[in-house]
Amino acid sequence: MNLKKTIPDSRYEEVENGIRAYATPNTDYFVNPETNEVTANAPFFYKEVSGDFVLRAKVSLDFESTYDACVLLALDNERLWAKACFEMSDYGVPFIVSVMTNGCSDDANCISVDGTEAWLQLSRKGNVFAVHYSLDGKQFRMARLTYLPMSSTIKVGFEAQSPVGSGGVRNFSDIDFRNITLNDIRNGNE
Repeated sequence: MNLKKTIPDSRYEEVENGIRAYATPNTDYFVNPETNEVTANAPFFYKEVSGDFVLRAKVSLDFESTYDACVLLALDNERLWAKACFEMSDYGVPFIVSVMTNGCSDDANCISVDGTEAWLQLSRKGNVFAVHYSLDGKQFRMARLTYLPMSSTIKVGFEAQSPVGSGGVRNFSDIDFRNITLNDIRNGNE
């Protein structure tokens, strides 16, 4: 897939129908709204994208620690980005989570998931970003819609995070990236 990476020693490998990325210990993208502290050290594998897009992938991982996650990330800079996450919540169960950062991060749990895999979709239409999820890869539901004033060209791809854990494997398969404009970004369809 010829993806670039933000952390020089991070690694991923191409596997049948996707990539396997390796999260390193204590890594994340998050700007703490209480302290304003920036954490931007998670392995992120991306390509530069101009204009509107839709990125969709089936994601899976073995949850070992709180906040372990597979993430689709659209990044302008360390204080302006959008994340669609399949993450181990602080409730001890996996959740579909979205984190939008415009100066500081917010953090929104959408729905709990029974299992270790889900589908995520992250899309852009102008400066509107949407997160959708699916449990079967067919019916997608909106988890989040927000305005973020990003540059026309940004980094879009896959983040492997383990903010309080020891890292691990993050799987992204059935990857579908399109440089298109969705007719209806709320429902996530063309």
